[in-house]
Amino acid sequence: MSDTQSPEPKGAIARFLAASPDSVGKTIFIAVAVCLVASMIVSAAAVSLRPVQEANKLKDKQINVLQVAGVYEAGIDVAEAFAAFEPHVLELATGEFVDDQFDPATFDDIAAASDPELSEPLADDPAGIGRKAKYRVIYLLRDENGALDKVILPVHGYGLWSTLYGFIALEANGNDIFGLQFYQHGETPGLGAEVDNPRWKALWSGKKLRDDAGDLQITVAKTMPAAGPDFYIDALAGATLTTVGVDNLVKFWMGDAGYAPFLAKLQAGEI
Repeated sequence: MSDTQSPEPKGAIARFLAASPDSVGKTIFIAVAVCLVASMIVSAAAVSLRPVQEANKLKDKQINVLQVAGVYEAGIDVAEAFAAFEPHVLELATGEFVDDQFDPATFDDIAAASDPELSEPLADDPAGIGRKAKYRVIYLLRDENGALDKVILPVHGYGLWSTLYGFIALEANGNDIFGLQFYQHGETPGLGAEVDNPRWKALWSGKKLRDDAGDLQITVAKTMPAAGPDFYIDALAGATLTTVGVDNLVKFWMGDAGYAPFLAKLQAGEI
């Protein structure tokens, strides 16, 4: 070997560096390196944006509470308007507030449904939720004189493709419906997703949960029940299974397994 010749590369790294740029090894290496760098960037972005995402999620929930209560207007300060609502952690079985055990501002009742200590499995499960949290965060809205105006209750249940999450607003008597609104679902656009249609949501206003005998009569269906129009919401056109899901979830949450103990106390003047 002459003095002007470079020594032959030795070792795996040296052989890799000496390989042709379009070799299989270098191509795979570059592809893997790009994927790793991209995944690190995406992960870092996801972590840094999480507080913003959580804040937006909270704001969206607050907007839906304001909307279902009929007090939302475009351009308002959402946090300021939402501060008028009283959040309470409700024990479903007793119908009593347990704010001394849980902080209403931070208690996550959806997450609680997956916690064995805070939830229970359902043998009778018409809403298709699997487990029921023992506690729910509800909201009270009072008028300018301090009298109870509306009660906002979270509800959820399975439709055709997804679990629908929403709120039902009741008048102070605990029986007249002011409105129903879903804030999260994955139902079919143009069919089951018509639960978001303002015209369909308007059908709920003024309907009643129970008759004079105290029997739960509220019904979402294609045909009117024997109880009459005061308890009837017309079905979603072309979305039979979503309609059945909404009917089931409303009956479940307004029934004995849901808010019935609380509503009984409300009507008795104990709240």
